[in-house]
Amino acid sequence: MAVKPLAGIGVLVTRPVHQGQRLGGLIESGGGTAIYLPALEIQPLAELPGSRAAKGPVDGFQLVIFVSVNAVIYGAVSLLGNRRDLRLAAIGRATAQALEALGFPVGVVPDGGFDSEALLRAPALAQVKGQRILIVRGEGGREVLGAELTARGAAVTYAEVYRRLPARPERAQLQALEELWRHGGIHAYTATSSELLDALVGIVTPRIRELMDSTALLTGAPRVAEAAGRLGLGSPVIMARRPTDEALVEALHTWIEARHRPPPDA
Repeated sequence: MAVKPLAGIGVLVTRPVHQGQRLGGLIESGGGTAIYLPALEIQPLAELPGSRAAKGPVDGFQLVIFVSVNAVIYGAVSLLGNRRDLRLAAIGRATAQALEALGFPVGVVPDGGFDSEALLRAPALAQVKGQRILIVRGEGGREVLGAELTARGAAVTYAEVYRRLPARPERAQLQALEELWRHGGIHAYTATSSELLDALVGIVTPRIRELMDSTALLTGAPRVAEAAGRLGLGSPVIMARRPTDEALVEALHTWIEARHRPPPDA
């Protein structure tokens, strides 16, 4: 029987519970072991009646932008209802797929990239002067998208439909993870956003924090690598081409192959 490409590799999956299972499944189908430690919890926010009234009916907006899959999960149905004729934009393909799975067609998706900067390069957002735009996001999200659309002449309103909170793992779970890590059971850990990496550093034990320095960080977002430097992490970075589950696993395969490749002749 052929040895699977991730055999013997343990990967710490740190996404919130409902988002980490798919990545973990791909790791395990490749022969690896997925160890789960969600670093963030997602808490739905019920918009106050006054906030809804201030925004007005959703059909008063020329464009509604969803900036994450979580924005879709916690805001699409409650904000859009049964409307299928609204002009929608998604920050990336995964967010667009989440909307389309609920029956909401998406008209604007960036050709490349998965962040605010990529969406702002979409031709459909080049001329937005005079338009009312609703951005559906988490509490306290990045301001790049809204600020630039405002600068282009749009009237931007936010609907904040969830908040991210640091997780509170049980002490026994952290102790078991530390023991596994100390004995070589963790070869890489994931972080798909700088906020998630901040939270992870804040919840682990001091010994796990030390072990992170000699363990590879698997990500698909350059901002996460920058955050690692800011946090003083010495982790070697495995950078995926995109921040998708498939791309993360592909990058992990490439990293393992490189580790096992014999050095070139001197």
